[in-house]
Formats: sequence, C-alpha cells, structure tokens
Amino acid sequence: METIGRSPRRGFIARVAGAVAALSAGRALSPALAAAQPANDSGWIAEVPGKSRCFFDCPQHANGMGLLHILNYLGAYPAGQAGVVSSFYSVGPASSIAMGFNDAMWAKYGLGEVLGLKDGSGKPYTRNVFATMSRDDAHLLAQRAGIPPSIALLGQAAPALSIPSLQKMGTKFLVCNNALGLWTLELEARGKGKADAIGADLRANLLPGVTIVPAMVRAIEQAHAAGFSYNRQ
Repeated sequence: METIGRSPRRGFIARVAGAVAALSAGRALSPALAAAQPANDSGWIAEVPGKSRCFFDCPQHANGMGLLHILNYLGAYPAGQAGVVSSFYSVGPASSIAMGFNDAMWAKYGLGEVLGLKDGSGKPYTRNVFATMSRDDAHLLAQRAGIPPSIALLGQAAPALSIPSLQKMGTKFLVCNNALGLWTLELEARGKGKADAIGADLRANLLPGVTIVPAMVRAIEQAHAAGFSYNRQ
C-alpha cells in the first residue's frame, strides 16, 4: 500500500495531491492509518439483515435527509425483511463523516460549527444531533427540504430516524478510513489540534455499532458483489 509524506522532496503540493488521490484510489494517508485498517474488511456484510438489502451512499449529511430516506426504505417492508448499509465519508462542511462519532467529539472539536448545523436557538450543535434527534431538531429537515418547519409530521418522524433507531431497524453504518485521514488534516487546518491526535481520538469515540472500512469505494463494490441494491443520496 502506497503512503505519502516519506520524503522531504515531496513538497506541499505533492502532499495535497496524494491526499486527494487517496479518496479515489484507496491509498492510505500515512503508515499509521494503513496499520489501522482491519485485515477482514467485509465482515460488516453479515451484520446487515433481510432478503432485500440496499447500500445508501451518503457522502453529505444533508441535514439528515439521507436518514429519512433510509427510514422510508425500511418502512416499505415488513419488519426483518429489509436491511441497509449507509456510508459516512467525504470532507468539508457538507460531509457526512462527523455523523459517525459521539457527542464528546462534537463538543470537543466543535463539529456542529464546522458543519454549519444549528439548533432551534441558532447555536451550533455541541452534540451529534443525528444520534439523538428529537422533535426540536426537525427544523433541520425542513430547512433542507425548503418547507415550513411547523409541519407536524417532521417532528413526529425525527426520533425514528436517529442513528440508534435505524440501527435497531436493520441499518449498518460505515466510516471511510481514507476520508477520515484527510478529515483529520482538515480539522488540524481549522485549528482543532494535531491530525494524529485527532485521528486517535475519533477512532476511540465512534458511535456504538459504527465500523471503519479501508475505502468506501471498496465497500460499495463489496456490497454490489453481495447482491445489495444501490441508492445514491
């Protein structure tokens, strides 16, 4: 597996180019990240129940709309007959990767502010709102859809589309290792600390049941080979 940054002759531009290439080519960003990759990276497939299984590809948080679509998919089948795997990855304010980490990480690294996600009072979230959605958070869905937040159905649906709720219904969530490596560099550039320390911290604070895979492009390929349908969000 190729790594970058081993030679001082490779300047800043080369580092950036290599890091971006890692997202699409499946290269590790550092020897430490490469060592952290699991030897068996397809075990998550067995954790997805049902005869009808779908891979929901969600590179953006989209204010939780991807979670709503997963809820709709699972609700279209009798209980236990369908299963979902969903991706958390990408970088930047629109990315979904932060959805895979617990409240402590959202508070410590100001992830609500990074993602531009604010509560009903206009303050950035200091908790993973997607892990504990309530009626009070339904404005996020309304904002994304461009509809009035007063629609009662949104508030009623919000708790059901929280990550733990969807896990109980048969959803497996994955975080991309390559995207995580680049995201730690982004957080470092935003003044949140050193990338290596941030990475170690995040890995120790995944939401229960969330799995890190080496590369999301590979996970999608594995899901296809296992007979999953595909839904791009």
